[in-house]
Amino acid sequence: MKPSIKRFFLPTLIVFALGTLLGLTVDGLFSGDDTVEQLQKLEDAYILINRQYVENVDPATMTEEAILAMLKKLDPHSSYIDAQTMKKVGAEYQGVFGGIGIWFESPIGDTSKVTSTIPDGPSEAAGLLPGDRLVAVDDTSIVGFGSLDIQDLIKGDIGTKVKITVVRPRRKNSIDFMLTRANIPLYSIDAGYMLDDVTGYIRIGRFAMTTHQEFVEHVQRLKKEGMKQLVLDLRGNPGGIKQTAVQIADEMLDGEGVIVSTQGRVARENEIDQVTKGGLLIDEPIIILVDESTASGSEIVAGALQDHDRALIVGRRTFGKGLVQRPFQMRDGSVIQMTVARYYMPSGRLIQTPYDIGHFEDYYKDKFADFEEATYNPAKYLSEIPDSLHYKTLHGRDVFGGGGVMPDAVMAPDSTSALVSPLVQFSLVRGLSFLYASHFLDTDGLDFRAKWASNREQFFASFQVDDAMWDQFVAHSKKNGLEIGGESTDDKPTFTQSELDMYRGTLSVIIKARIAQRLYRSEAWYPVFNSIDPLLISAQTMWKDAESLAKLAKTPSIN
Repeated sequence: MKPSIKRFFLPTLIVFALGTLLGLTVDGLFSGDDTVEQLQKLEDAYILINRQYVENVDPATMTEEAILAMLKKLDPHSSYIDAQTMKKVGAEYQGVFGGIGIWFESPIGDTSKVTSTIPDGPSEAAGLLPGDRLVAVDDTSIVGFGSLDIQDLIKGDIGTKVKITVVRPRRKNSIDFMLTRANIPLYSIDAGYMLDDVTGYIRIGRFAMTTHQEFVEHVQRLKKEGMKQLVLDLRGNPGGIKQTAVQIADEMLDGEGVIVSTQGRVARENEIDQVTKGGLLIDEPIIILVDESTASGSEIVAGALQDHDRALIVGRRTFGKGLVQRPFQMRDGSVIQMTVARYYMPSGRLIQTPYDIGHFEDYYKDKFADFEEATYNPAKYLSEIPDSLHYKTLHGRDVFGGGGVMPDAVMAPDSTSALVSPLVQFSLVRGLSFLYASHFLDTDGLDFRAKWASNREQFFASFQVDDAMWDQFVAHSKKNGLEIGGESTDDKPTFTQSELDMYRGTLSVIIKARIAQRLYRSEAWYPVFNSIDPLLISAQTMWKDAESLAKLAKTPSIN
């Protein structure tokens, strides 16, 4: 584990904004332009509307609408977060909250159910069980509530009490639990386990305050289990806290050099994050998986390791967000999340997709307009990138700016994979395996849980969906919209028995993964589902290229 990242500030003139101490006035700060005049105009309009408009107006709503209108004239990623939402966001990125320690699901039209309890949490200690149906919080009925609404009722200050009422299968009367809210960790790493005797796998879902420490703990554990090489899965990772992403990149880099630099209009935003010596993963071959939803902080990790020739990037072109937002808190607790800088990779490239101010719909439309070509015809796509967006890694490999991180090995979706078949896609979109797993464990699951709950590794290794369970799944799925035989329409697709037979193996793996998820928490999905993940399977044939890069990173650079 490395010490704190060394951060070097570009030459700046530091101004202490302490108006009363230094005698600064608003007029002094904005002299030479009409900022004060325009601010006064905005205030005049606000007061005029509030006092003279024919109907009463809500000042809070009017203020928030004005803020949103101003932000529309900036960039696609500056945003406003109201005070209530900010409380939730803060809890997510701090990595902790005051709760009762349960995972639960809220199917549409059904009662919410506990899927698992967090070890050593208040719920486990009090005796809540997977399968318990949540019916009330502090005597307020939550039947029909969505998951976010239920979370709002359950969460609260650490040390306060909350009453949870549940209905337990095979019990006639409801059960009340008086629980004391505790500090419950919200993990940002979705999974960490061994793919084989020497290959570790870590999937980071987002970058929160706790992510670096979680990463360190996973790496140390996997090394004890024999890890000699690592797959780092950043697919679907939207980013988060920049400095955490920098810390994780630094664990895989050694010596000297830049991880990322930022440049903004305000001098304090001009920073350079430098590589520090040592790290947990400075020798091991590394493959990083990315896709079109890999963004922001996760692009910093992928882009920095690519520019240092340290890791093999595999997958599809990333999202292309090279803007840095800083939160500015308003008096009511709301936050303006405003872009204050652009960040640049060690090669000097900016990976932000170009945008026109105010044309946000076009921004997202244009962002993915050439994605198909970048995925299915990467050679042509790269040949059309202008020379001004061509850059070199530390050892002379070509990399590109102007719109995301282009992988070293571009892997288009496998059109022959069972996962993209209409039947399997229908099952995933409708949640048929999820619904069946929930039904099975809630109705016939007591003996099943008794057999498998404490035998996780044996479940992964040996459990199979047998004929009886398969038949139950098909019957249950038919009750939830699966049509076998008959004429297919756009609104009501139907499938043949031969399709059902053909994709039974894939669907059985997904059923097993859903059951594992219910038995052992969300992270248990990955060891099962990853066995049929085409991109991960393909990436594991590329270890020689990853090994070559690991050696290249140890040699002197040409720059």
